Amino acid sequence: MDNGASSYRRFRDNGDQNALIGIIRDYKDGLTLYLASIVGSIQTAEELAEDTFVLIGTKKPKDKGKGSFRTWLYTIGRNIAIDHLRKRSRHIEVPIDESDASLISDEDIVESEYLKKEQKMTVHKAMRKLSPDYQQVLWLTYFEDMSNKEAAAVMKKSVRSIESLLYRARKSLRSQLEMEGFDYEKL
Repeated sequence: MDNGASSYRRFRDNGDQNALIGIIRDYKDGLTLYLASIVGSIQTAEELAEDTFVLIGTKKPKDKGKGSFRTWLYTIGRNIAIDHLRKRSRHIEVPIDESDASLISDEDIVESEYLKKEQKMTVHKAMRKLSPDYQQVLWLTYFEDMSNKEAAAVMKKSVRSIESLLYRARKSLRSQLEMEGFDYEKL
């Protein structure tokens, strides 16, 4: 897999539909999960990821080449998610049940796998209680393996502010996990 930039150029300049399909295949899962950390709903995040790919497929914006393709794509997705949140804040919504039935494992899974999923759920629930900036910086750096520089580009902040934000986010997550009685030392 290339970094996506050459595939996007093939699509944008030559109309290579297979290049766009490859980009969607390679980036949709990570983008969807990142957007879910912003909007708090996997279904909404899937729709926003689709909107992101539709935008790059129809409007064909130019990648300025200042960072990696993934950083550029995630920035577009983040902007779409922020627009969605702005629109949603104007409407009254009924809260959804907070249980994550889709994350519950099958009965035939061995106990260790079940415990790992439980730990992940606890961490994700604790992350959802953090501020949106904390959620985003933790998600980008730990789950998407982005460097601080890449995360700074996506979040439109300086590298120094990302480092500070990441420090405070870790501290806040640790505090949240301790309040929930989670032993994070066993991770």
